[in-house]
Amino acid sequence: MNKIQTIIDKKGIRLNAMQEASVDAILHTDKDLVILSPTGSGKTLAYLLPLVQCLDPASDQLQAIVIVPSRELAIQSNVVLNDMGTGLRSFAAYGGRAAMDEHRLIRKTLPQILFATPGRLKDHLEKQNVHAEMIKWVILDEFDKSLEMGFLNEMSAVFHLLPSSARRIFLSATDLKDLPDFVNMSRTTKLNFLSDDEKIPSRIQMFKVISPEKDKLNTLFHLLMQVGDESSIVFLNHRESVERTAGFLRQKGFCVSSYHGGLEQKEREAAIYKFANGSTNVLVSTDLSSRGLDMPIVGNIIHYHMPETEEIYIHRVGRTARWDASGRVFFILGGKEEKIPEFITDEVLPYGLSDSDQRDVPPVPRMETIYVGKGKKDKLSKKDLVGFLCKKGKLRIDEIGRIDVKDYYSYAAVVRTKLNQVLQLTKGEKIKGIKTIVDIIR
Repeated sequence: MNKIQTIIDKKGIRLNAMQEASVDAILHTDKDLVILSPTGSGKTLAYLLPLVQCLDPASDQLQAIVIVPSRELAIQSNVVLNDMGTGLRSFAAYGGRAAMDEHRLIRKTLPQILFATPGRLKDHLEKQNVHAEMIKWVILDEFDKSLEMGFLNEMSAVFHLLPSSARRIFLSATDLKDLPDFVNMSRTTKLNFLSDDEKIPSRIQMFKVISPEKDKLNTLFHLLMQVGDESSIVFLNHRESVERTAGFLRQKGFCVSSYHGGLEQKEREAAIYKFANGSTNVLVSTDLSSRGLDMPIVGNIIHYHMPETEEIYIHRVGRTARWDASGRVFFILGGKEEKIPEFITDEVLPYGLSDSDQRDVPPVPRMETIYVGKGKKDKLSKKDLVGFLCKKGKLRIDEIGRIDVKDYYSYAAVVRTKLNQVLQLTKGEKIKGIKTIVDIIR
């Protein structure tokens, strides 16, 4: 358990009951596992902690595959593993870029863990870009979402291409009545941490806000002004609505991230990054952000559009009150004709907006995000970037927030009041002997 305890101490966390049971079952039993636990309960760590204990960092063989339903979750899970500092090599494979380019990077990286979406993994296995002979672990994360998105045939094909001797771990936030054939219940143990009585944690308060107009934009504005600088996610059901709402809030002076499937991957990545590092305090999104993303402690979930299913509702609300935190959920109702869906049985209290807002202008986040045009391929590390920002940008350590070093570029959060200083002082400067671009992410 040395590796696990080292990681726990480094991250300063305490495992919850689900994580403790999962770690124990993975390490001390030999059966396949189905792990059921609510959104936000820490399922990624629940399987990664014991997995890193079981893998051989000295081997160049691929030993574990983690199948995920989206590119965002593939990328994020890979980031979580890297942040654990285990020394294991990993790679995230997903659609939207050339499989040939991925193959070249996989050969160069020699990952011991591969995070992959079903279709892209099937492609790599069939072309033998990935060799499955030495794989001992197969994890299917958010398998309910994968089935919902229509990946059943692809996943069935993938499991036929993987060693039958590999141990399988399935994770989900909802319990499925009909499990696919590749989940062999005769050799599977189920750990169920879902509660029929409490689908939504009691730490969450529910409120309804009545909009005097069918168009709810002004009501949303006043609600966000009233909740202040707490982080909030505003959920809508359509991409066009996200763009319209985000544009309205920006005109009103809010710092907003918008997020939906119609954006380019880099735009989506930057939007979530800015929200996660505190550069924006409002995320306006479709249900694409309701699961599988690394979020900060989100204070408020705002249903601008009502959730269309109970499952969507559960995953939206799961973005707040994560771990042991508390949170609030708001339903904005456009007049008497709009109702809260019947599947929502939790108590929802009236929430009155004050006649006059608490402040004259929207709250401004403490941080701002900058782009640095160098990354891992340039041998840049987080330590290098911190040194650059302190030495050239004249920042103190406490004025630098989250840093992420990608392959060819990096993101860094800096105190907003020092943004212009950093941009001016680093213009044309070298990092690791090479001139680089430093700019704000718009």
